[in-house]
Amino acid sequence: MVRKRLLAIDGGGVRGIIPASALAALERTDGRPAREIFDFMAGTSTGAIIVAALAAGIPADRIVTLYGERSGAVLRQRPWKTLARILTGSMYEIGDLHRLVREELGAGARDWTLNDAPLDLLITAKRLSDGMPWYFVRDNPANSCRAGSYRLADAVTTSAAAPTYFQPWPVDGIGLLVDGGTGVAGNPVYQACVEAFHYSDTYEPASTVVVSLGTGRFPRRARPRWIWPWIDWLLSELLLSPAEQQTQLVHRHYPEAAFYRLDVRLPSDIDVDAVDRVEELRRMADAFATTIDWPAILAGTDREFLVTDASTLSREYCRVVSLG
Repeated sequence: MVRKRLLAIDGGGVRGIIPASALAALERTDGRPAREIFDFMAGTSTGAIIVAALAAGIPADRIVTLYGERSGAVLRQRPWKTLARILTGSMYEIGDLHRLVREELGAGARDWTLNDAPLDLLITAKRLSDGMPWYFVRDNPANSCRAGSYRLADAVTTSAAAPTYFQPWPVDGIGLLVDGGTGVAGNPVYQACVEAFHYSDTYEPASTVVVSLGTGRFPRRARPRWIWPWIDWLLSELLLSPAEQQTQLVHRHYPEAAFYRLDVRLPSDIDVDAVDRVEELRRMADAFATTIDWPAILAGTDREFLVTDASTLSREYCRVVSLG
């Protein structure tokens, strides 16, 4: 049986180095770029940046390096960033992020539309004016053919425009858009499965391996004591709770699929803009990557990360790794 392979990557800011490292290990093991291994890739926020880069043919090792080399240029650690958050509603410049995305996609892909991508993609966003979810996908005869003509770099920028971190990003014909993780798509795996299985005629659950990569979680955060910690807690929950829900929905609605959820438990709470902890995250990510049997996952025979009834009952199913 010829299997299709679907990849979905959560949001999580600089913690995106965790799934990027896992994919770098995959590319080294398999000997092919990720865009030749997977048929469909979906991403939210930092996950959207990763899947766009992979679709453009950028090696996952290079993406890992970028988190260390270039995240500080976008997430500039200024002493007045909290004041800027209060006065302007954001701490960082969305234009810096858009320029970085276009630069790293390179001359061949920076002006791609979704329809130009060499594989199926889904990039999540949300319209500011009415809260409507937007899913940027390639046009095909089974879907509405409304999103394929938009530029990939714009779709990625909107998906990463996390409220209070970045300003919304405008897209002609749609309006201002913000992070697709604001709501239910912090983990876009369910949206990707719906698109693949219901709005395409090339995917069937029984012949698809679904791989969902998390960006690390720390489930025991301290009680917030004033307004800004509460805001951070709420933003984190907007990503964390839907990630669990999406996992359960895929398992419940598509039990025929070989479905894998790969994530790691963080030793402490790491903010999405914690550029000072990228090296710590990289060490953790490298240790996590060594625990993944990619050939077995791609074949649908792995049992370590397989989502089952038991693994969807608790937040505690993610992997704990030792840094030695």
